[in-house]
Amino acid sequence: MEKKLYLSDTNRIIGGVCGGIGEYLGIDPTVIRLIWVILSIPSLIFGGGLLYIIAMFIIPRK
Repeated sequence: MEKKLYLSDTNRIIGGVCGGIGEYLGIDPTVIRLIWVILSIPSLIFGGGLLYIIAMFIIPRK
């Protein structure tokens, strides 16, 4: 079976991006969220926040 990346409908806080990545990789979405925040701190809101918004529009829903 082919795995596909989708926005999560069940593990979503804002847009379901981190939840979808967590489901795709088989990792707890909370870990993905923590990694996302830690990596976004150096670039402040523009880097991580902008990438998150772009991902919300690019990654399809189920």
